[in-house]
Amino acid sequence: MAATTHTVTNQVPPLVGHDVFAADRALSEAVERHLPPDVLDGARGELGELGRAAGSAQAQAWGRQADEQPPKLRTHDRYGHRIDEVEFAPAWHRLLGHAVSAGLTDAWGRPGGHVRRAAGFLVWTQAEAGHGCPLSMTHAAVPALRADPELAAQWEPRLTSHVYEEGLRPAAEKAGVLFGMGMTEKQGGSDVRSNTTRAEPLAEAGTYALTGHKWFCSAPMSDGFLVLAQAPGGLSCFLLPRVLADGERNVFAIQRLKDKLGNRSNASAEVEFDGTWARLVGEEGRGVRTIIEMVAATRLDCVVGSAALMRQAVTQAVHHAAHREVSGGPLIDKVLMRNVLADLAVESEAATALAMRLAAAQDAGTEAERAFLRIVLPAAKYWVTKRCTPLVAEALECLGGNGYVEESGMPRLLREAPLNSLWEGSGNVQALDVLRALRREPQALDALLRELGAARGADHRLDAAVRELLTELADLGAAEGRARRIAELLALVVQGSLLVRWAPPEVADAFCGSRLGGDRGHAFGTLPPTLGLAAVVERARPVAG
Repeated sequence: MAATTHTVTNQVPPLVGHDVFAADRALSEAVERHLPPDVLDGARGELGELGRAAGSAQAQAWGRQADEQPPKLRTHDRYGHRIDEVEFAPAWHRLLGHAVSAGLTDAWGRPGGHVRRAAGFLVWTQAEAGHGCPLSMTHAAVPALRADPELAAQWEPRLTSHVYEEGLRPAAEKAGVLFGMGMTEKQGGSDVRSNTTRAEPLAEAGTYALTGHKWFCSAPMSDGFLVLAQAPGGLSCFLLPRVLADGERNVFAIQRLKDKLGNRSNASAEVEFDGTWARLVGEEGRGVRTIIEMVAATRLDCVVGSAALMRQAVTQAVHHAAHREVSGGPLIDKVLMRNVLADLAVESEAATALAMRLAAAQDAGTEAERAFLRIVLPAAKYWVTKRCTPLVAEALECLGGNGYVEESGMPRLLREAPLNSLWEGSGNVQALDVLRALRREPQALDALLRELGAARGADHRLDAAVRELLTELADLGAAEGRARRIAELLALVVQGSLLVRWAPPEVADAFCGSRLGGDRGHAFGTLPPTLGLAAVVERARPVAG
């Protein structure tokens, strides 16, 4: 007799086979807003193809497999020779290869390149976030290397290549390469000027021997790294190849891989140098100024990456609620759940709008837009990455106990969520960078005020918040203890300005009422009672509208 006790009912179907780009109205509208017409059609095609791949069962399987099969360190071969290689799951290489072929390391010099790449990064890393690290650093190495035109000419074509070639070989033999970064040391953390790694000049001009260690070295399987070390002229930036031109392995001893909370598919290593060959990038003593170009680009990817995690979490929560029956009807129609979902959707859309606005500023390249980036980028990095973890946690709760089970994919998102707030300077570093820009660069504040001025008078709560921000900025001399508050408020008013100008009225109203107005709750799902919440949730549904 067949068993009758295990009839499966009221379970949500998997979210698979959808176009991640087309289903994200906030993102697709931002792309249309920021790209010139002659670029837009081609970009839509690229992003649609990438969105369909990201929503496929294959990409979802790759993401799960890459997370479940973390990298392994092989220090020696079977004969006892030191090799210092990292083995990755085949799925990791599939993800990385697809991303490279889609141009996610290629933004510099392409029309609308940063907007197109940021949108692609936001779409594709929803399949799996860990492989975004080498993509980000490979992309970000380009502006730092441009401090040395000879090095840039040699490496940039391979860094921006759409060809992925795994394995360690001389860079000249590869059609495409990946880059990592090594700044942090045991004793210093964010205080890189306390680094102790030494760089001793060699006979050939511009070449050095490095001796020291790096406490965090990202993507150690990469073909090259930008690292900081103390040269005779002070802290300097160096290009360190894994394999030398003659085919010999450079001295690059991987001591261990970090056992991390999340980001488990990606290798983060402790490495030591002992007479390791490197080439100076830029001038001696100007290492921070040289590598800061790389840091600025990777900071933007922290914002984009957090926006991607938020969008994936909201997508899963809304999809679940749309298919789960509770008390005689869909969960998505319950008034209180609708408030929670709408609140999450508003936060996600605000993050996406801000990330894409920053990418557009990078494309513009004008002095005014560079000034805008110098003040808004650290504020965005501070705030968006901070909001990611509570949003993902709330979205997980929308799935109930199912969300706490690994098979749902939500625990992986939750483990990943805090990381972008730590990478490239944690919260205090970002908040202090906002103050630094305000104190040292009057043009940065001018650029911010021009941006906010475009929405003046559109919403009284936004106008009041801008006045509050200006009051906070009136005494910058004693602002260090208020730096986080200033960074938060600055990010919020820029987000509010963007939503008031470009988002549907119900989204802008919900944001300004809950984030800038007096009707603020301390948890998601405490939006003021407006009539537009159903429309906000519908806008966030993972179906092409």
